[in-house]
Amino acid sequence: MTLRFPWRAAVTALALSTGGHAIAGDFSKYDELNDMIETLEAQQIYAPGELAKLFEDVSRQDKILELIARPAEKSREWKDYRPIFMQSSRVDAGVDFWEQYQEPLARAEAQFGVPASMILAILGVETKFGGNKGGYKVIEALATLGFDYPPRAKFFRNELREFLILSKQNGINPLEAKGSYAGAMGFPQFMPSSWRRLAIDFDGDGRIDLINNPVDAIGSIANYFKANGWKAGEPVTVRAAIHGDNYDDATSTDLKTTSTIAALAKAGITPRQKQIFPANTPVSGLRLQGDNGGEFWIGFNNFFVITRYNRSILYAMATHQLAEEIQAAHDKKTADASARTRAISHLP
Repeated sequence: MTLRFPWRAAVTALALSTGGHAIAGDFSKYDELNDMIETLEAQQIYAPGELAKLFEDVSRQDKILELIARPAEKSREWKDYRPIFMQSSRVDAGVDFWEQYQEPLARAEAQFGVPASMILAILGVETKFGGNKGGYKVIEALATLGFDYPPRAKFFRNELREFLILSKQNGINPLEAKGSYAGAMGFPQFMPSSWRRLAIDFDGDGRIDLINNPVDAIGSIANYFKANGWKAGEPVTVRAAIHGDNYDDATSTDLKTTSTIAALAKAGITPRQKQIFPANTPVSGLRLQGDNGGEFWIGFNNFFVITRYNRSILYAMATHQLAEEIQAAHDKKTADASARTRAISHLP
C-alpha cells in the first residue's frame, strides 16, 4: 500500500527507535505541516524526505508564544514606548552608520525618494544597525506561531512556507538562520515574504543578503517603502493644537488616513506649525498618551506607510522621531566639520 504521508512514517519509525519518546517539538503530528511538506515536495522545491529530516530538529518554543502575547506596541503607552528608542547612543550610532555608508544611502534616497534618515531609523529601531538581529531560530519561531498561535496562524504558516522556499533559493541553512521571535531576519528584520517580494541586490554582487550585507538592507528598505506608497518630499506627521470639545472624536487608531485637514480643523485639530496644507489633504488625527497627558498629532500618508513595516502607530511615531534626531545630528556634525575646514583654510 502506498503511504500518503511518507515523511510521517519516517519520523514515526525514528520515534519508535528511541523508545517512543517525542522528538523535538513533535511536529510530525501536525496535519498543517504535513500538508505544507506535501505541497513543497509536489512543487519539487524540496526532495522527498528532505523536510521530514529537517523538522526532526525543529522544536516548539513556548517562550515565543509568551512574547507575542505582550508586544511592547500593545502593552505600553507612548510615554513609556518612546524612551526605548529615543536614546543618544542610538542617534550617535545612526550618524556613524551614515558616515560609513554614505554612498548607498545617497543612492537609495535618489532612486526611491526615501530619506537616508528614515532608512537609518528603521535600521536603528529594528536591530541597532545590525547589532541585534535576534537570537531565535527563524524556522522554530515561524513553526511555533504558524501551528500554535491561532490568532495569526495563517499569516505565520505562509511565512514559514516562504522561508522554506527562500532558504532553498538563496542557499540559507534553515536550521541556522536566526531572527526575531516573530521570524523577521537580518539588518532590516524583513519577514520571509517581504524578502522574497521586495528585497533587492543593491551592491550588484549577484546575491540578495539581508543578514550580512548592510548595503542590500539599505536598498531593500527604500524599495519596501516606495512599494508601499511612500511619496518623496511629502510630510510624515506634525504636532497638532486642539480647540473646543470635539477633538477626541476626530482622532483615529486606524492605520490609514481617515479624514482631511479641513475636517480635522472643523473638529478642533489644527497643525501647530505655520505651514499651510491643502484643505483636502488626506490625514488622520492621532492621540498619544505622553508625559503630560494627551499629545495630538496629524498623520499624513507617509506616516501610515511606516506602519506597513510594523502595524503600530507607536512604532511609526518612534521611527519618525528617531529619523528626525539622526538627521539633525548628522547636519550638525557636517556643519561643524565644514566650519573647522574653513577655519583651518584661513590660518596663516
